[in-house]
Amino acid sequence: MIEQAAVAGLNHVLAGQSWARERLRPFAGKRVQFRLAPLPDLRLLILDSGLVESAAAEDSADLTVTAQPGAVPLLLARDDAAMKQVDLAGPADLANTVQTLFRELEWDAEEDLSKLFGDIAAHRIAGAARDFLGWQKEAASRLAENFAEYLTEEQPVLVQRAEAQGQATEVQAVGEACARLERRIQRLEALKSRS
Repeated sequence: MIEQAAVAGLNHVLAGQSWARERLRPFAGKRVQFRLAPLPDLRLLILDSGLVESAAAEDSADLTVTAQPGAVPLLLARDDAAMKQVDLAGPADLANTVQTLFRELEWDAEEDLSKLFGDIAAHRIAGAARDFLGWQKEAASRLAENFAEYLTEEQPVLVQRAEAQGQATEVQAVGEACARLERRIQRLEALKSRS
């Protein structure tokens, strides 16, 4: 059920983006498997048209895209940082194409909504959705900053960057002083053994 909806949605987006279909056409017949825990695996077969269809579970994948569990919400939000939590195993040219499609392929939701509700309502709905997603991203960023400040200032579990760098410089200076002292002791021992 989820796989059919994902294939239909992806094909709908690809149908409106000829450049994306052109990028996929050279890979016709290739199979891509997406492992997006906790969601079920998604197996796709690239067609000659540049669209995709469900691939059989027993068929081996040419490219396997594995996302860490925490990456799924970031991928859905199209956050570029999500790609750091994704492993691609397979041919480099196919992996590069999949990454490019992730970065550049966009669903024109406003266009689809305008067919259902009209242009003005679609514009307002899409604007409200963009505002809501922007607010969520900003709230998450502020929450992370506040939590980091709490851990460094109010409940000092973590050390501030400047303090850590200062301590690292002091440790390095002590190490250099110890090395100088050790060389001096070796010279004194050498002098003592000569006399």
